[in-house]
Amino acid sequence: MKTLSEMAAAPTVEAKAPTQKRPLPFNALIGGSLLIVLVVLAVAGIVWTPYDPLRLDLANRFLAPSWSHILGTDEFGRDVFSRIIIGARTSLWVSLLTVLLAISIGTLFGLLAGYLRGWTDRLLMMVNDALLAFPGMLLALGLLAIVGASQYGIVLALGLAYIPTVVRVVRSTVLSLREREFIEASRVIGNSELYTMWRHIAPNCVAPLIVLATSMFGWAILSESALSFLGLGVPPPAATWGNMLASSRPHLVTAPWLGFFPGLMISVALIGINLFGDALRDRLDPRMSR
Repeated sequence: MKTLSEMAAAPTVEAKAPTQKRPLPFNALIGGSLLIVLVVLAVAGIVWTPYDPLRLDLANRFLAPSWSHILGTDEFGRDVFSRIIIGARTSLWVSLLTVLLAISIGTLFGLLAGYLRGWTDRLLMMVNDALLAFPGMLLALGLLAIVGASQYGIVLALGLAYIPTVVRVVRSTVLSLREREFIEASRVIGNSELYTMWRHIAPNCVAPLIVLATSMFGWAILSESALSFLGLGVPPPAATWGNMLASSRPHLVTAPWLGFFPGLMISVALIGINLFGDALRDRLDPRMSR
């Protein structure tokens, strides 16, 4: 018989017999490759772009794609490829900060609600359900009207809009864990509630949070582009994919490349993230058996 101390000190995730490693699925390879290309493109934009993305060149307006400007130029003569690179950096950075904000705050509230229960759970979930009653984009629009349109305003608005979803996922995971034997053993030997949550419960929430974070990353890219398209994103002349789409609307017939390439980049980013997220879910979710 194991003592209570041994039970509490045992790993929170049951050990499994070693199995033969499965090769990476096709969707993980495709999705991961697309994401790597986007990250390399965004990082390269920090130190190099073919042209200055903000430099006006009115003598070369609306140039079609050519060897000198491989994706053409816009209505102000700015190189579209250079602006695509800067837009990748902006979109990925805003999405990363949004996901980190939502995951960090949502995980904390979900742990407290699911583990402490009682009035703490009722109060937190009352607020959470009230926020869930609003569509995420509508809530973000309302918050942007308060904090103002800026890069970090978008991060704050989208992060707060996504927090309720994280709270729900973490709380449901905690509720399934809090009555397990190793949690009871941790309580019996005198560990504090904070230590039990941090040492035994939080590590078991990592797998569903990773899967959720990949989905949220795609949502954040699409939402940031939509807000920029509506004129509520990063203010011009900063280059974002949404801003580029918005400015291309009057010229879609005469200069279709202005809208095609930013739209293509948004599509590639979403496809890559969704494929990679599906592969992660298949690997990390024990209910997904192969």
